[in-house]
Amino acid sequence: MKAILIAAAAIVLLGGCERAKQDMYDQPRYKTFAPSPLFADGAAVRTPPAGTVAHARGAFAGSSSGREGTDAVLRDQQLDAAQAMPLPVDLALLQRGQNRYTVYCTPCHSPAGDGDGRVVRRGFPAPPSYHSERLRSAADRHLYDVISKGYGIMYPYADRLEPAERWAIVAYIRALQLSRNVEVSALPSDLRAHLAEADRQGGGP
Repeated sequence: MKAILIAAAAIVLLGGCERAKQDMYDQPRYKTFAPSPLFADGAAVRTPPAGTVAHARGAFAGSSSGREGTDAVLRDQQLDAAQAMPLPVDLALLQRGQNRYTVYCTPCHSPAGDGDGRVVRRGFPAPPSYHSERLRSAADRHLYDVISKGYGIMYPYADRLEPAERWAIVAYIRALQLSRNVEVSALPSDLRAHLAEADRQGGGP
């Protein structure tokens, strides 16, 4: 009987330890962007001091108190400092660029990049066409900076798009520009044959 009582007491005590451990995880805390009466602006999240540089980011940073996730920050810094396209332009990059362009750029710039997006058709000032000579000859870095910092009435997107995503959009913009200005002789043979057949039938491309 004594052994049974000791075992029962141990189980109860161990259960209490587990509960205490869980309480450490579930303790009262503010979630990001939750309201708080502690600060004058009524928000729990604090704006970092001017000049603050991220030390780590991502899921690993959050679960390791910043010991992990530093590689991602270093990569962001290297990409943000690049003066020309720093990533290999392959299908994966163009698809990522198309995805981000569709979400963030299409409403103003349109799917074709000619500046005739949905909001422009409803009265918003039109951005310049990517197919103008000025933007076809603009440096990659110029396009990246406009995405990052904004330009004129365009909102900056550095807080919404990681550096790699901004460069992916630049690559996709170049693909849009090329689609309007490529020489027929530079196309693959099957596309040239398709164009030739369409021309013979009078149907256009």
